[in-house]
Amino acid sequence: MDGNGGGVRSADLERAFPAERAKAFVDAVVAIALTLLILPLMESAAELGAGDTGVGEWFAEHTDQIVTFLISFVMIGFFWTGHHRVFAQVVAVSNGLLWLNLAWLLTVVWMPVATALTGHSGTDDRPFALVYIASMAATSALWLLIRVHLARHPDLHAITAERLRQGVAVALADLLLFGAAAGLAGFVPGVGYFALLVMWLSDPARRLVSPWLRRWTPAPGTASAG
Repeated sequence: MDGNGGGVRSADLERAFPAERAKAFVDAVVAIALTLLILPLMESAAELGAGDTGVGEWFAEHTDQIVTFLISFVMIGFFWTGHHRVFAQVVAVSNGLLWLNLAWLLTVVWMPVATALTGHSGTDDRPFALVYIASMAATSALWLLIRVHLARHPDLHAITAERLRQGVAVALADLLLFGAAAGLAGFVPGVGYFALLVMWLSDPARRLVSPWLRRWTPAPGTASAG
């Protein structure tokens, strides 16, 4: 397909990276990020036996760290699941898609740092809570760009136009919810990272933004349903 159709030229595809190699790389980096999340708790747990602190006291003292660890683990798992489902239908990774993936992974590997900062500071420290939520919003923003990139380059995948449109709607809705969470964390005292509870509104938010995308269509050459 030529450049006028919004796809990738055959010469570009010849220079593209094998999709399976790119997927394996993403899986490995995400696995490392998930593992790094637990390290601050491992360090404090290792000191437990050396002091007079009991197990109950340890859990009480590190409640914020445990909560942020669990939130981050679930959110990274959520991001990875979406990536895995979409890229199962990606057949080639162009330079543009490769760099978008690397930028997306950058936000993922930053999450253990943001988690550690927020876990140590507690829910009442709004700047740290904002950094934490903004980190997830950055991941969501890059995911939206990846979705749009795939919609503009049908030669890279076998995803139907309707699925692409739905995916963009979901990614846009999630980004708006992260923005709402950041607003709550920034302006409502004591909310902190609990503002992320608004992510439970993902489905209503998707239905809200879907009508905005009715006139938006993926590039010509995108697979049709059935």
